[in-house]
Amino acid sequence: MFYRPADGHTLPHNPFNAIVTPRPIGWISTRDSKGRDNIAPYSFFNGVAYSPPQVMFASTGIKDDVDGTKDSIANIRETGVFCVNIVEYAAREAMNQSSATLPHGTDEFAAAGIEKAQCSQIECARVANAPAALECRMTQIVQIEGRANFVCFGEVIGVHMRDDCVVDGRFDVTQYEPLSRLGYRDYTRVSEVFEIIRPDD
Repeated sequence: MFYRPADGHTLPHNPFNAIVTPRPIGWISTRDSKGRDNIAPYSFFNGVAYSPPQVMFASTGIKDDVDGTKDSIANIRETGVFCVNIVEYAAREAMNQSSATLPHGTDEFAAAGIEKAQCSQIECARVANAPAALECRMTQIVQIEGRANFVCFGEVIGVHMRDDCVVDGRFDVTQYEPLSRLGYRDYTRVSEVFEIIRPDD
């Protein structure tokens, strides 16, 4: 099968998200200029550079009560900071609950029953028991093709790692099983790893 996205795919559901998988989930926490906390999951998320460490996430929709985007991007525009909380399999239900569309200014931590902690380097909340959390200073927000597609880049200026996830000096993902997004309503978790040595190593 071949299709041009501009013409449509003729399938019951869009296959694009099922092709680009698995995708890590950035559980993005922000705080607006009035001090109200927000958290929402984004599966268009990844690390993009080592030195300095940098991440990105993309927001691809609009809320009626926010000007041309969603709460996360609106809050980051106001404050210039955000935190990426890594989602473990055990937190899948809370993560899903935090994706609900709620009125602007609603604290999704409270609505989804997520315990919060204060970030160290930025004025923002984080998920208290997350396997890891990356405190970020926004470097740029880029609008890309499409009505409400924004990519937010941030430099990681603080890193939290849960003690039980550090084993023999390495951050061990099998200790918490990262949750990843597939297509449609499907997810997966990382429960085993294997090593491949590069030719130049």
